[in-house]
Amino acid sequence: MLDESLLDAPEALAEVDRRALLRGAAEAGARVRTAARHATEAGVHDLKPDGRPRAILIAGPGAAAICVADLLGTLAGATSPVTRLAPTGVAPAGGALRWELPGWAGSVDLLLIATPDGTEPGLSLLAEQAYRRGCTVVAVGPAGSPLTEAVHNNHGLFVPMATAPYDEDIPLAASAPGVLWALLTPLLALLDRTGVLAAPPDAVQKVADRLDHIAERCGPAVATYSNPAKTLAAELADALPLIWTEGVSAGPAGRRFAAALAELSGHPSLVAELPEALSAHSALLAGRLAASADPEDFFRDRVEEPAALHARVVLLRDRPIGGLTAAPAARDLALSHDTPISELEPEPGGELETLAELIAVTDFAAVYLALASRA
Repeated sequence: MLDESLLDAPEALAEVDRRALLRGAAEAGARVRTAARHATEAGVHDLKPDGRPRAILIAGPGAAAICVADLLGTLAGATSPVTRLAPTGVAPAGGALRWELPGWAGSVDLLLIATPDGTEPGLSLLAEQAYRRGCTVVAVGPAGSPLTEAVHNNHGLFVPMATAPYDEDIPLAASAPGVLWALLTPLLALLDRTGVLAAPPDAVQKVADRLDHIAERCGPAVATYSNPAKTLAAELADALPLIWTEGVSAGPAGRRFAAALAELSGHPSLVAELPEALSAHSALLAGRLAASADPEDFFRDRVEEPAALHARVVLLRDRPIGGLTAAPAARDLALSHDTPISELEPEPGGELETLAELIAVTDFAAVYLALASRA
């Protein structure tokens, strides 16, 4: 059960936030700036690539690496295929994971390694394998980790991950807001340099500024009624979120939101892109998840019987209303089944800025839901 009173008690939120999730969300802009500086110091902007890589391979553990691959693949479009190398192994522990290059990987391909840990033997072995194949290797991870030496020994480029002092004392969640931006930012700078996508330094600075702006709007001191992240967390407390996305950039933001809900708060959700979401989830809205499927029973024992779980649509859009859009049809479908709908749409800006805003607001919402549900 969600303790809504906790949402408007900043000191109490800080007390239950043992993983520093709120601090990580609030410092996302600062983490971007630090990561951009680390990329510059590592020599990313001095690189003189021969051209675009044929393919970009991304390896790393957990939800953070999955999200990084998803975001880079979306931003790169069709210029260079982005493929995530899924790990194998007998357990999710870093020491048990292994990664393998596809058989076609070679000297015209780029391997990116993104990890908030850096102690995984499988990633060090992957860097050696890539060197033998002639692949260029670039890694982002904690400074001084075993991966650092492995990348350097195999003539790769290593960028130290932007960390905060408290990261050393608190186990990092893969979906923590600070982890994503610390891993993603140097790789944006790298792929901008290679011409795969457009992320010049001024665009990255705008991303940091937008994240700062969202932190001001969604911070713990801002009351729920004017805080979009707290409002969304309260709305999702007893609901199964059906996360519908519209627009190219909104897709990875929605998938990131679902991953953060699952890892940080243990909250299940379903994700689909419009307009396909309307057919994919229509049966769910017509079934037991619809609010109309549980008519109010005056004689029901409300003490012993938990409230029924109902769906709530969360519509994430990365473009303003107007033109060709399935948003009206989405609203009509949800409301026709008495299903409430929450909508998030970023303020105008570049693709990176609007994407950052969607991720930041939903990150804050996932954190608030986690903290207020487990207090």
